[in-house]
Amino acid sequence: MHVWAIAFGCVIGWGSFINPGKKFLSNSGVAGTAIAMVLGAVVMIIIAFSYAYMVPKYPKAGGEFTFTKNCFGKNMAFVCGWFLVVAYLTNVPMNSTAIGLIVDGLDGNANILKFGFHYNIAGFDIYMGEMLLAAAILILFGYLNIIGVQKAAIVQTILSSMLVICVFTLFVSALISSKATGINMEPIWGFDKSAAMEAGVNTSGIGEFAHKGTAGIISAILATFAIAPWAYVGFDAIPQAAEEFNFSFRKVSFIMIIAIVFGCFVYVSNNTVAAAALTNWPDRVMNGEWVVLVAAEELLGGFGKVLVGLGVSCAVLSGIMGFYLASSRLMYSMSREGYLPEMFGRVDKKYGTPKNAMIFCIIVSLSGPILGREALGWFVDMSAIGASIGYFFTSAATLVTLKKDGDGTRFLKTMATVGVLFSLIFMILQLVPIPGLNGVHFGKESYIMLVIWIAIGFVFYMKQRRFFSEKE
Repeated sequence: MHVWAIAFGCVIGWGSFINPGKKFLSNSGVAGTAIAMVLGAVVMIIIAFSYAYMVPKYPKAGGEFTFTKNCFGKNMAFVCGWFLVVAYLTNVPMNSTAIGLIVDGLDGNANILKFGFHYNIAGFDIYMGEMLLAAAILILFGYLNIIGVQKAAIVQTILSSMLVICVFTLFVSALISSKATGINMEPIWGFDKSAAMEAGVNTSGIGEFAHKGTAGIISAILATFAIAPWAYVGFDAIPQAAEEFNFSFRKVSFIMIIAIVFGCFVYVSNNTVAAAALTNWPDRVMNGEWVVLVAAEELLGGFGKVLVGLGVSCAVLSGIMGFYLASSRLMYSMSREGYLPEMFGRVDKKYGTPKNAMIFCIIVSLSGPILGREALGWFVDMSAIGASIGYFFTSAATLVTLKKDGDGTRFLKTMATVGVLFSLIFMILQLVPIPGLNGVHFGKESYIMLVIWIAIGFVFYMKQRRFFSEKE
């Protein structure tokens, strides 16, 4: 249960509650998002079979990094590990920036966190009160990871269980309420948000900008499918803590699949309920409103707001907890092998956890409250490309290990091959502008962030060139 909670808590974070209004409904609509998330879940389950095979082979912290090191050598292991760090770690500050939004959505016009000095980044106002609350939570949950993964897992299990209950309650209320109807879901494939806002139309005229035809529908599906690695990143957090839990590795695939299926349900349910409950959701999306919260209030009144507030709080906090664990344990593993400074490989004498790596993760994550929610939105793309690279190396390492050890089945070989192909497809969709497919590939800011991350990695690689030049 604890291991499932860590994986599920990583999969479901702020994005499942915020992105219906921010990305999903406009880019893909109800139908496009549902299809993309189900297809994404299927691909992740296929990839999960490779993890289930590789974890017992290399039951050490590090996961994909450890698999790659043993199958492809130091250079590829560094590439894999470097991108996995960004895939995991960027989710911590991203989750922290949603804390102010939760309070702001629940306190009405009170604005209890909007005090002290404030400034603006990417059109988003950042207040000292919001920064202080987010920073306090980041430090608290970082400390919980330092004092031991077992203690952290108890908190994680409670948070994940409450999250499931909240989402399921909202889903059932939409099913039985007369306010939630299928006709509200139009346009079911989404619409061109930028063009509609430029034209100044409202919901009644949104049909002119709806995604239509074969190309429009394919674009709608792929716009969300391309970021499926970000949506489901975290189910692979299990290998990062492989040394700290005592459970049968034969259960790895089952635990991962259950976490992915639960995650798929949350994404699809929140998105569908938000549209079904609101007759004018396109207007609310264009106004930048938190549509899941508004829909819950429409269905259940004040209790609906509390329900979503509790659910997204559990999602945010469980995401922070899980990605802290995954990031710090990955850095610990890389340091222990010589890829990062030795200090990150030291464990706390009292608790036996990688304290220095955890402190580093806390420091980096504190940038989230400072930069604000809008600026960190670009890291969704960074997390997606990092996760895609990790999935690629895991699937490829499975094929190499199957050939070397000769102990796999034809089914597993097929799953690993499909995993390699889909990982490459994800990377192509994210990085390559394809004519006719709008809103699928990275935006300008994401390309800039990617170049910067690669440049930093190259500098670090050159500093460690003596280690990399040593014989395998």
